[in-house]
Amino acid sequence: MIEGKRIAVVMPAYNCEKTLEATLRDLPDVVDVKILVDDSSTDGTVKLAEKLGLQVFVHDCNYGYGRNQQTCYREALAAGADIVVMLHPDYQYNPALVPSLAGLIACGSCDVALGSRILGGGAIRGGMPLYKYISNRFLTAFENLLLGAKLSEYHTGYRAFSREVLLALPLLEDSDDFVFDNEVLAQVIYFGFRIGEISCPARYFEEASSINFRRSVRYGFGVVATSLKFALQKSGLMRFRIFKETGRKLDLKYYSNGTREVASARV
Repeated sequence: MIEGKRIAVVMPAYNCEKTLEATLRDLPDVVDVKILVDDSSTDGTVKLAEKLGLQVFVHDCNYGYGRNQQTCYREALAAGADIVVMLHPDYQYNPALVPSLAGLIACGSCDVALGSRILGGGAIRGGMPLYKYISNRFLTAFENLLLGAKLSEYHTGYRAFSREVLLALPLLEDSDDFVFDNEVLAQVIYFGFRIGEISCPARYFEEASSINFRRSVRYGFGVVATSLKFALQKSGLMRFRIFKETGRKLDLKYYSNGTREVASARV
């Protein structure tokens, strides 16, 4: 706990058997709940996670990164979390920074906290491919212009959310693919929640997960589309479901039929 707030770490997983144990080894003691949602891995991720004592939920097929996060957040909220930190189990981000991210929310400074690979200038030194760095900077500048924010990057996978944010956003309107991350931040800004950032150098190595060039291009077009939707919605010219206040949200009544583990695999 931090400042009396119950902290959950959620790990959206796919074939992370080689890096999961190292990720958990560096996780600080302030974490109250540790959840791994497996998106139908083909390696030993699930068995290892169970052996390491994690709460494990398994999708019955590969639904995608965005859908995995939806299950992660639903399970964390059902476990009573006040602050939820998403940490990739591929050991790319430093688990020791969980208290710093959660602390920004626990002390009331912000509603959402991001671990930025750009702040501090360590992205290239950490091994970020040059094309990804350039596209990150271009897309971030484009988004800041259209969304009216001043973030150092929108594309980090290291994030913390207050319970209130996760219950308020229409997350079930978002993509099942990687652009889910970007849509969530656009929603956070659109609905007026506060965002804070800390510096988080990342590691790039063979076992760390990374989308390939083709999917990176697809993600980039998705980011541009999300920014344009935001601008059109703000101007009143068009309406989009991801910015609909009454859009589909995480529903904790989802557990009322007593089939939690089956349901979590079929959201």
